[in-house]
Amino acid sequence: MNLLTDDPAAIAGRFLAARRQAAGLDAYPGDFPGTLDGAYAVQDAAIVAWARPVLGWKVGRINSPLAERFGVDRLTGPIFTAQMARATGAEPTMPVFADGFAAGEAEFLLRIGRAPPAGQSRFTLEEAADLIDSVHVGIEIASSPLGSINQLGPIAVVSDFGNNNGLVVGPEIPNWRSSGFESWLVTTLIDGVEAGSGRASAFPDGAIGAARFLFELMARRGIALAPGQWISSGAVGGVHDARPGQRVEARFADRYTVSCTLCPARPEA
Repeated sequence: MNLLTDDPAAIAGRFLAARRQAAGLDAYPGDFPGTLDGAYAVQDAAIVAWARPVLGWKVGRINSPLAERFGVDRLTGPIFTAQMARATGAEPTMPVFADGFAAGEAEFLLRIGRAPPAGQSRFTLEEAADLIDSVHVGIEIASSPLGSINQLGPIAVVSDFGNNNGLVVGPEIPNWRSSGFESWLVTTLIDGVEAGSGRASAFPDGAIGAARFLFELMARRGIALAPGQWISSGAVGGVHDARPGQRVEARFADRYTVSCTLCPARPEA
C-alpha cells in the first residue's frame, strides 16, 4: 500500500511524530512538494499542529542555482520558545536529532522592536532596520529528524520548521547601527577545530536583508510578527554537521564568544 501523500497536514504530522519520538526519517515523509509555496503549506500545518508559542524565525540562504530556480535567495522557519537558551552562566546544552541532521551555526540575532505595519508588503532596508531594536550574537541549532534534509534542498528545509531545533542567545551588540557588525569575521568551531568562517556582509543585503525578507514574506503569508520575536539572520560561518556530545563555539571577531554542547533529543513523555 502506498502511504505517501501530498496532503500538507499529513506530511506535517509525520515530521512532528518523528520530532516527538526523537526518531530519524529515512526519506521525505510524503510526496515531495513541487514548489516553495507547497513546502510552506506543510510548515503552516505543522505550526498549527505543534501548538507551541513561536519565539522567532530563522532565515536561511538559498544559493545558486536554486535561488534562480525558485526566484528567491532565502527561506524561513519558526523557532519555538521552549527551544531557546541564554548564553549566560553555565554553558547551555542543546538537543539535536541523533538519527537525523544536526549542526550549530554562528549567527547574528535581530530582535523585533515594532511589529511591521499592517498592510505593508514591501520594505526598504532602512524601514526594516527601523523595526529592529537590538542585535545579539548567538548560535542557531539546526536539526531535523530527516538526515538528508540539506541534500534534498530548500523544499525539504522549509517543510520541517526550516531545519531549526533551537537558539542560543548571546550578548547584545551595543550601538549596533554604528558597530559595523556585518563586516566582522565570524568563525564556527566544532570541538575546538575551526569549521568555517565568513562575514554577514557577504550575504545579499547583509543581516538586515534577512529581516526585510522575513517582513515581506510574512506579509504575503498573512502571519503577524510581534515585538520581542527574534530573527536568526543566517549562518555567517557556514553550515557544518555536528553530532551529540560535540561542542559548538561561535566567535564574533575578537569581541564575543558563544558556545553550547549538543546532546541527543529525547522522546516526549
